[in-house]
Amino acid sequence: MQVRPADPAEIDHLAQVWHDAWHGSHASLAPPELVRLRTLPNFRDRLAAMLDTIIVMGPVGTPSGFCAIKSDELYQLFVSQAAHGTGVAAALIADAEKRLAARGVELAWLACAVGNMRAARFYEKSGWDNVGTFVMMSETSIGPFPVDQWRFEKRLARSA
Repeated sequence: MQVRPADPAEIDHLAQVWHDAWHGSHASLAPPELVRLRTLPNFRDRLAAMLDTIIVMGPVGTPSGFCAIKSDELYQLFVSQAAHGTGVAAALIADAEKRLAARGVELAWLACAVGNMRAARFYEKSGWDNVGTFVMMSETSIGPFPVDQWRFEKRLARSA
């Protein structure tokens, strides 16, 4: 399987992947008010708005994971539970790092929910450093919502 751009026809499937993965890894860590706002339509709307930045991995029509970048940030990275441990996330993060480096980003960053130890271990294994905690204003349907996050950073090799 190759990393590829998301197809607009995959938005509903990707929204389900994101919804299930987010609720599986974040619902117990996030404030209840935020959990209530993280509905399937919310994930679908957010995906539609960033479709041109999304890469996926998996069968056409039913990808098992996706990654989006925004400015100097690895903005979203989610894979289905069935894809955990299969190399999908590693391929997606490597591709995101290449895309960020190609943009001239030298120091990339990502946010990870405080307490999401599985994700934190994956990021560290992938060469990212946890540089501390900050409050991120997460996008919601009712406006920005403050959430404690770990900030991970990685120096990227310059693209040739």
